[in-house]
Amino acid sequence: MSERVETKEEVSNIESILEGLLFIAGDDGLTMDDLVHTMDYDESTIATALNHLKEKYAGQSSGIELDHFGATYKLLSKPFISRYASKLFSQIENHTLSQSALEVLSIIAYKQPITRVEIEEIRGVGCDMMLRKLQARGLIQEAGRSEAPGRPFLYEVTPAFLDAFQLVSLDELPKLPQFGDGSTTGDDNLFNQ
Repeated sequence: MSERVETKEEVSNIESILEGLLFIAGDDGLTMDDLVHTMDYDESTIATALNHLKEKYAGQSSGIELDHFGATYKLLSKPFISRYASKLFSQIENHTLSQSALEVLSIIAYKQPITRVEIEEIRGVGCDMMLRKLQARGLIQEAGRSEAPGRPFLYEVTPAFLDAFQLVSLDELPKLPQFGDGSTTGDDNLFNQ
């Protein structure tokens, strides 16, 4: 059952929750259905709060805005931020890759095309910001959308990745070790190799 909103404090609380959820969702954004099921408020209440947040960000000297594409709501940086973001990411480009960047790149190279959620399941930690940085450096790119619910973006490495690692093709990547055929016979196959 959906809760009914009565006070200004409750409305402010709903906006804060929306803001936090949209921030956590990152590039994937959230649909109205996601928000209704997560927050237990009716669609009208959430729509009103989203509209208020959108107006608030538009009127503020804030670097973010709330927008929606189709049925998906997202927090985005405002257009005037793009020149600074380009400068930031070009500075990052001159640095060597971190261990976490190499992990994400490796997973994408071996498993592509792959979604952010699948990468995070393998790594065990979030990688939204790392994906943005690797895209800004031109090492990975979006490769369409998955057929999974929510149609998340798929990622693959780019020719710049091959250049950076001096590979002619992904076939030159080292072969991953094989740990048995998936069946067990009393002893763990991993330790019998």
